[in-house]
Amino acid sequence: MPESDDKITVFYDGACPRCIQDRENYERLDPDANTQVEWFDITGRDKELVELGIDPRKALTELHIRTADGRILSELDAYRVLMTRIPHYRLLGWLIGLPLLRPLASRLYHWSVTRRLRKQGRL
Repeated sequence: MPESDDKITVFYDGACPRCIQDRENYERLDPDANTQVEWFDITGRDKELVELGIDPRKALTELHIRTADGRILSELDAYRVLMTRIPHYRLLGWLIGLPLLRPLASRLYHWSVTRRLRKQGRL
């Protein structure tokens, strides 16, 4: 279990029903979610994202997190950090980091996000 000084910030798309559902699942499965994770809805917050060094378009198309030490991670690196905090997802987080699976997982992730944003008329 992460220490209290290991709090991360997760930048998520609050206009995306699937993203909201994913957040709710993480909160339900992680008993320390309220103390270990700060959720930052990126909707309409482009200026704040830029000030944090995050490209707003990238934030829309890739999950981003800020670690306790201030590093910004995106895409699968961000998912892996988030997943390590939740026992039900630790194995999946490890699997998507494997050299043979990572490129496939990345392509599948981007295809899924692009499809969702196009379907919503937001891309």
